[in-house]
Amino acid sequence: MKAIILARVSTQEQMDEGYSIPAQLARAREYAKRKGLEVGNEYQFDESSLKDHRKKFEAVVDEIKESKECLALIVETIDRLQRSFKESVLLDDYRKTGKLELHFIRENLVINKESNSSELQRWDLGVFMARSFVLQISDNVKRTNEQRFRDGFWYGKAFVGYKNITKEDGTKTIVIDKDRAFLVKKMFELYATGDYSMKSLMKEMNKRGLTNHPSGKPLTTSQVDRMLKNTFYYGVMNFKGRLHPHNYEPIISKFLFDQARKVAESYNKQPFKRTNKPYVFRGLIRCDKCGCALSPEIKKGKYIYYHCTNYHGNCDNVVWIKEEDLIGEVGKAFKGLELRQEQADTLKRKLSAINESEGAYLQENVDRINNRLKVIRGRYKEMYIDKIDGRITTDMFDNLMEEHKKEEQDLLLQLEEYSNGNREFYITAVKLIDVASRAYSLLESSEPEEKTQLINFVLQNLRLKGKNLLFELKTPFNGIADYAKSGNLYTT
Repeated sequence: MKAIILARVSTQEQMDEGYSIPAQLARAREYAKRKGLEVGNEYQFDESSLKDHRKKFEAVVDEIKESKECLALIVETIDRLQRSFKESVLLDDYRKTGKLELHFIRENLVINKESNSSELQRWDLGVFMARSFVLQISDNVKRTNEQRFRDGFWYGKAFVGYKNITKEDGTKTIVIDKDRAFLVKKMFELYATGDYSMKSLMKEMNKRGLTNHPSGKPLTTSQVDRMLKNTFYYGVMNFKGRLHPHNYEPIISKFLFDQARKVAESYNKQPFKRTNKPYVFRGLIRCDKCGCALSPEIKKGKYIYYHCTNYHGNCDNVVWIKEEDLIGEVGKAFKGLELRQEQADTLKRKLSAINESEGAYLQENVDRINNRLKVIRGRYKEMYIDKIDGRITTDMFDNLMEEHKKEEQDLLLQLEEYSNGNREFYITAVKLIDVASRAYSLLESSEPEEKTQLINFVLQNLRLKGKNLLFELKTPFNGIADYAKSGNLYTT
């Protein structure tokens, strides 16, 4: 049988230093020789580039699709191949038709057309743990963004009226977009007069040529609303509800911003009758016909009904449905998540076994980071001696120290993530199992605010079609529901 080898690194630094790619390729070639597989193409992924990852994964899929015979895809471990349940679905289609065998070296696992439910379970659980790993490591990026926020820098795409640029020294920043900034200011000035609704202001600004950046498309009403609430325009950025002054040139004054906000508040729009109990589904359900949000309203003094707002004026799906009926539909889905005790115990044991295999991978990264930290800290003394001996200037010394300190800080953050990661994977998985098993009882006993949080945690894409509530279980709750129903985590 012909084989494809796939090797992947987690960072560009690993690719440059050849840290893991050669080792992965060598082990895969030796494995293929031992199994009597004929190696053809070899693919290398750089995970630091999403575009590169997507392009090369598509190349692997294309080769499998075009092959007239079954191919063996050899990878070091499950998390070297995939960290997404979407990829599992695609690869499994080729497995079922006999066009693909998956060989995971570290797990000693071969998945093919004849694989039994136990083997398929191991594959699914491996992908689940890899996905958990990605979520844990992403916390490092969040901390970096937190630090940039405290330093007064915005880390994302520039808002309308500003633009992202790269300076001559290679650093990126945000500057005033002279083609749009004056129109943004005019928008605030017009709204502050009180003569414009949000919709009429949107039409006026589109007429004046204020377009979205960088697409150049006309602004929508919701975009205008968000811009009028955006404190960034007067010099303060909002990061997760916290305000902090930024380092960029403001477009408007704080006084003008406050005037516009007073006008917005003066409308005192109350689309819903208020109650001392929050609405469970507010903001969660959309009309399947037109995409507008469902609006809650109290009838007969106590019954809460939901209906399409028909905001665009072109929807004929304006039906009314009780909140208790919607909760009943959600309850049926939650009931399907309940695991028998032996099922929950079996699932936790399998997760524990996979968690142990992840330990070796985590330790590799901890060792890599510690080795790099040792190199950096050794250079501090060398640079200091070079400065004393006059081989480098004070400015050069300061610049080098700043670069190395930044890298050291980033590595320490990574080290914390990897050091805690193995324990956190298993804890996260067990918590999800426990939440799934108790989801129905939690829904019945919880307060409205808690019901909203629970529904949003488990379900996605809620929409009303006629009087039927449609929705999807989020991953991994969809897999848990299948397991609860069939006794197998993986169903064919």
